[in-house]
Amino acid sequence: MHQALLIPDVFLEIFAHVNQVLNPSSTGEKALARKSIAALATTCKTFHEPAMDLLWCKVDQLEPLLGCVTRLHPLIYHGGSRWDSTWSKGVEPLSAHEVRQFLRHSARVQSLNVQSDHFFHLLSVVPIEKCIFLRLRSLTWRLSTAKYLDLFLSCTLRRCSLFTINQNLKNIVTRCAALEDLSIKKLNFDASTADELSLLSDSVRLCKQLVILSCPPLDWAAWEHLSNLPNLVRIGVRDVQICSAPAWSLERNVANPTQFLNTTALSLQVNNAGYIITVLQHSQFPSLTELKIETDLLSSEEAERLFCALSNCKACQTLQQLEITVISGSRHQGSSLTAIPHILCFAQLQTLRLVCCFSYIYLDNDLLLEAMSNWPHLRTLEIEGSCLHPSTVTFCGLFTALNLCPHLHTLRVLIDPVNIEIGPNKIQHTSLKTVDFDTLSPIANTADVARIIFNVLPCVDQVNQFTMHTEGWDEVNRHLKSLKAAVLH
Repeated sequence: MHQALLIPDVFLEIFAHVNQVLNPSSTGEKALARKSIAALATTCKTFHEPAMDLLWCKVDQLEPLLGCVTRLHPLIYHGGSRWDSTWSKGVEPLSAHEVRQFLRHSARVQSLNVQSDHFFHLLSVVPIEKCIFLRLRSLTWRLSTAKYLDLFLSCTLRRCSLFTINQNLKNIVTRCAALEDLSIKKLNFDASTADELSLLSDSVRLCKQLVILSCPPLDWAAWEHLSNLPNLVRIGVRDVQICSAPAWSLERNVANPTQFLNTTALSLQVNNAGYIITVLQHSQFPSLTELKIETDLLSSEEAERLFCALSNCKACQTLQQLEITVISGSRHQGSSLTAIPHILCFAQLQTLRLVCCFSYIYLDNDLLLEAMSNWPHLRTLEIEGSCLHPSTVTFCGLFTALNLCPHLHTLRVLIDPVNIEIGPNKIQHTSLKTVDFDTLSPIANTADVARIIFNVLPCVDQVNQFTMHTEGWDEVNRHLKSLKAAVLH
């Protein structure tokens, strides 16, 4: 062996490279990667330990560890096939000697995914309060029960993903004081109970080192606690049923809003719009770069409060990506939302997606021109609403505005196909590649529309449509294809 390989830093760097190159995406690639690392482990004594650490670093389910038990190996890997959920049925629990076989490599495991409990009876000899994964850093617990969870609660745990809310949650955040990434989802789609949400909020207030948090809605005390965590950069709040979020009062004292000084990404997917409005009204995010909102609005007045609160959250100079999905009540079908004037202040915006079901977002030539002039860094603009109103954005207005956004590459808007005059000397826009247009009326001259797109948008190969007059755009695309083919020949 070359003398350089006797230097630990050298062969650890080699192993890190092997791990990166063999980063698998499919089942076959995973098998090949494990075989390659196992081969390294058997090459020499110097390679054995780091290779074994790498081989057992990430474990998907407990079967690979249980497969180290001589008695269980043929049951788990019968016929060379991957195990199923029935292999442990009727199998006797492990003996003390077999537990040592099971734990042979447990200290090497740093990432573990537990999604089945059919084999837990085999571990009955192990004290359930004893952690057996001493170096575990990432745990995904996909079970609705918390029994045996203590076996996995290492003091080294940094990331924990749970699919249940129960009394063990406080135990987790207390024992794993270094927790940085906490994700809590619900396995069922029933609304979270008030007791569960209260327990969740109380548990979150015990976390001191969070960097990433994703969970159902919290109470205001927990929300204020989050604002005091200096390392918190990503927050995601999501409920799965209407009214599961607490109904906060919109009349809170706004004299001293909570300051999330270092939070860069915020996602609020909550059916209760009042919850989101309260968060935005009484919180400030001076470092925010990404914001995603998904909610159900009951009235245009509530929508107005939402967009006003958004414009006042102190992210005007930092926000780069904004996605808002609004599902308005059916009784407000066809109503107009004046959203765009409220978000003109976000000067660094690069991505804007506004989706409004059952209502429409007002946009005309003048407003589009003003928007583009305020968003010179824009790369993606997608505005999709109910197709129940006449669009006043024309080709002339669109191409005039596009000149102000030279980096735009994706566009989705409702356009007026009747007025296809674009004026003289229109400058080609060479960045725009993906275009989704829709119209409320048939396209009178599809050949002229295709020629306009061909001349002004040379990188657009076809026009996609959302829902309405697809036949007209299909004809435009056929003309466009012919024009591009003629140039090639």
